[in-house]
Amino acid sequence: MSIDWEAFLHVFVAALLGATVVVTFYALGLRLLVRGGRPPLVAPAEFTDAITVLTDKQKRRAERAVAKAAARNPLSEGQKRLSLVAAYLCFAVCAAVVLGALLLILLNH
Repeated sequence: MSIDWEAFLHVFVAALLGATVVVTFYALGLRLLVRGGRPPLVAPAEFTDAITVLTDKQKRRAERAVAKAAARNPLSEGQKRLSLVAAYLCFAVCAAVVLGALLLILLNH
């Protein structure tokens, strides 16, 4: 039994590049989303055995903080729109990389 080191290297480099592209574009997309005035506010999931669960008062406080941060945005409406379009493009790149990798896996089997 021998190892095909060249194939192993190709898979390693492809996985490393794919992960780097996805993480980079996702982080950039989140940053542009916030810059565009739409910071993501994710409601916490409430589980019966959760360590911490936000109360309604804490949820309202977080929503007010998001609204306050969006109101302090110094960008014009055109700049905000451009940031949002760029954010959605970054998320599309992430989706394309993941779908492309899945297609490669499925087509090579």
